[in-house]
Amino acid sequence: MTYSLRIADLPISERPRERLMAVGAKNLTEAELLAILISTGQTKGNLSAIGLGQHILQELGKYQRSPLDMLRDVNPRELMSIPGIGPAKAATIVAAVELGKRTFKFRPNERVAVDSPASAAAVLSHDLMWQDQERFAIVMLDVKNRLLATKILTIGTATETLIHPREVFRETIRQGATKLIIAHNHPSGNLEPSSEDIYLTEQLLQGSQCLDIPLLDHLILGNGDHQSLRQKTDLWQRYPQSE
Repeated sequence: MTYSLRIADLPISERPRERLMAVGAKNLTEAELLAILISTGQTKGNLSAIGLGQHILQELGKYQRSPLDMLRDVNPRELMSIPGIGPAKAATIVAAVELGKRTFKFRPNERVAVDSPASAAAVLSHDLMWQDQERFAIVMLDVKNRLLATKILTIGTATETLIHPREVFRETIRQGATKLIIAHNHPSGNLEPSSEDIYLTEQLLQGSQCLDIPLLDHLILGNGDHQSLRQKTDLWQRYPQSE
């Protein structure tokens, strides 16, 4: 459905800005969020701001990637090629996307405690969350679970990346870490672990037992969310860690 009514003609309860205030931004559609950024009642082609938001997503959806993937990396010139989007609207949308990215960006000089899957995901979100290739990373911690360093160990294809346990432990020992968390991303956004993910985790848990360097978790990140294999599987019961 394409919206041609002006936002001012919509019932108050259906207007994007009012809906955001009433139910929260997470409950709005992507077109409604774009409409708030576009912030005009009527646009070229007799589309409302919501209609133009839908049109933007449809145009971006013509590419091989999803509209939100395209929006994440879009530049003003690409947006301005869409009828109804001028420099001001393009700049507003690109600025909002960049601000959203930066809210996920961890400041590496902060010696914070990484004591939950959510905090570990926050540390790695900038490097893993939105990438279109699989990446494998480690989070290295001290005895009090404070961050020492993070490192991307491998970058793979859109569907897979390869890592050997020795690479993980070599870097962990080199950094003088006493605990670690491993993580990789799924560009598809599907956070279910593969059989390869499970097998690698088993190998690393066994290696951690031998080296007495506890592996605290294995996270899968993608499209703004994360999955903890420690919470999802029984691997840590099968291979207990000396934490």
